[in-house]
Amino acid sequence: MTRTVKTLLFSTLYPSAARPLHGVFVETRLRELLRRGGVETKVVAPVPWFWSTKPRFGRYARVAATARHECHNGIEVFHPRYFLLPKIGMSSAPFALALGAFATLAAIRRDGFDFEVIDAHYYYPDGVAAAMLAAWFDRPLVVTARGTDVNLIAQYTVPRSLIRWAARQASASIGVSAALVERMGEIGLDPSRLLTMSNGVDLERFDLRPAERMREQLSLQGGPLILTVGNLHEHKGQRLVLEAFSLLQERLEDARLVIVGEGPDREVLHTSIERAGLRDRVRLVGAIPNEDLASWYGAADVTVLASSREGWPNVLLESMACGTPVVASSVGGVPEIIQDLVAGRIVSERSADGFASAIEHVLHDPPDRRLVRAYAERFSWDRTSRSQLALFRSLAAQPEATSPCGSF
Repeated sequence: MTRTVKTLLFSTLYPSAARPLHGVFVETRLRELLRRGGVETKVVAPVPWFWSTKPRFGRYARVAATARHECHNGIEVFHPRYFLLPKIGMSSAPFALALGAFATLAAIRRDGFDFEVIDAHYYYPDGVAAAMLAAWFDRPLVVTARGTDVNLIAQYTVPRSLIRWAARQASASIGVSAALVERMGEIGLDPSRLLTMSNGVDLERFDLRPAERMREQLSLQGGPLILTVGNLHEHKGQRLVLEAFSLLQERLEDARLVIVGEGPDREVLHTSIERAGLRDRVRLVGAIPNEDLASWYGAADVTVLASSREGWPNVLLESMACGTPVVASSVGGVPEIIQDLVAGRIVSERSADGFASAIEHVLHDPPDRRLVRAYAERFSWDRTSRSQLALFRSLAAQPEATSPCGSF
């Protein structure tokens, strides 16, 4: 009988009771791995220290309200605190993270969970901090890059140097798309240690549902219905989707747009909707728990993602698993996801005209929802989970000691 490998997942991107939507994609990959057996895991998800939980402090208060130890969706999670110094936070964050988490990792081992592999997510600052911890605890390290960490943060000199150092300490570096792995090579990571392990989709949570019934349940009568899901941030492109919708409204008189998500762009979007006179046709519905999103995908005729950068956008797979085709920017792993017109359209020119045209094509010639679902079934978690398990087992069988003296 093959023994169970003990791993420790380390990342600031992990949900909690206080922030249930934060880093849900990292939790999903772990849940899928644990469901297949062969691995036992504890999670260390540090959060920045903040002094008050009073609601007037918004997201900082929610961070402060995070429990130091909890069982979240059946997984034991520790949330040690770390300090970020004003103005130099980007450069100091990996060191603060590692120092803040050290005592928690030591206590986990002292209490009997002698983890064999550190599984870190997000290369900077998390992966760099994990490399320090792996050296201090003499454990092999795997780091998964997610997108912004290597596409954007690595453009800065200090983070790029620290990412390169961490990658030299790691036994393997994983990218969630082939495009991301290519980018990791471009910034100087050793190609022989790079692996592609794409995210899958939960085919049980996201399933086919009758569109009319979903619209009735969500009070979304009328149509066609256009949906966009994501953090309300400029790089996610909700402003561009709204502009494209404005171009379409004369040709699609009954069309509706639903924007799911929260973030810094909410007020900008609300003002734009009011100024354009679209209050009756566009809804800002706020954040929706991941487990409830299937109803919204099922109600929609098309899901749109107009991001300027992405790693491997899970919303596209979730939408397709519910039978709803997608329209998305040609960035990151998007071309690896949309490889057939039955799945939707890729917009090569990221403009309102480009998105309006692609949305109109999908709405005028919609694919059979059952075929869209069948396409999404290619992206189950099985392959990634098997690859993860094989990697962790190989490292646990022959642990590679890391050196705390590696030069930056």
